[in-house]
Amino acid sequence: MSGEVQMDGSASAVVVQAPVAKRHSLLAATLREAWRFGRTKAGLVLTFLIVLIAIAGPWVTPHSPTEILAMPYASPSSGLPLGADYLGHDVLSRVLCGGRTVIGLALVATVIGVGLGATLGLVAGYARRSIDETVMRLLDVILAFPQLVLVLVFVAIVGPKLWLIVLLTGVSHAPRVARTARAATLDVAQRDFVHSAEALGVSRTKIIFSEILPNISSPLLVEFGLRLTYSIALIAGLSFMGFGMQPPAADWGLMINENRLGIIVQPWAVAVPVLLIAILTIGTNFMADGLDRVLTGIERDTSGA
Repeated sequence: MSGEVQMDGSASAVVVQAPVAKRHSLLAATLREAWRFGRTKAGLVLTFLIVLIAIAGPWVTPHSPTEILAMPYASPSSGLPLGADYLGHDVLSRVLCGGRTVIGLALVATVIGVGLGATLGLVAGYARRSIDETVMRLLDVILAFPQLVLVLVFVAIVGPKLWLIVLLTGVSHAPRVARTARAATLDVAQRDFVHSAEALGVSRTKIIFSEILPNISSPLLVEFGLRLTYSIALIAGLSFMGFGMQPPAADWGLMINENRLGIIVQPWAVAVPVLLIAILTIGTNFMADGLDRVLTGIERDTSGA
């Protein structure tokens, strides 16, 4: 909403200060400012490289990831650059095929967690009073359980189903995202353009999602990066414990678990997936940290990382 609006019963014009263009330019300015940090650029490069491996890897594998080609824990050779795993599979082929599940499941879980948490935080922060208290206390109950424990309890009851792991990972993120969204909403809800929209009779739902949400998108982007980092670690950890992808599927977390007993004989089957997960986690964390530094006003100069 923009421009001047004539109110009934008054000769004066009320200027509605809903900065539709500004709220989009604010997000763009935040991204541009974050890009000036070396850590943001490094994070984007690292993340892009790992995602590229995960997406393109299955198309360039030298062998089938389930084909037995050598003796268990065979050393690297010309035909098997990274050697063989505990069953004799080509480690390189399994590495190239094992990233899609980790990244895909983590991304979906993050979208669920940020979407649910942002919605609850927006509603609680704008409604306030009893709704705010009820929503936040319910989220505190979820927050009281460590993420890993919460997921393991339900997985132990229902079974290691991927959809359940993704859903529970997302739900476990929601309370933390909701707290951030609520704090940002409380600030934006006091601004003039929100009061003007209320005076014009705009519906509360439209105010929340058309006026407030675009103005808290920057902190939500930071939360998305952080929650993606945690999702990657949690889902890879669950696969390592045997609750994620099941054999003979190729999965980085599962590979670490399968080959840990032979790490001294054939370290590549464990070291390479660990390294890829670590690089991906560091990359997403760097990007989130770059955005966070912009929002908190830390190191705004372009000389430092």
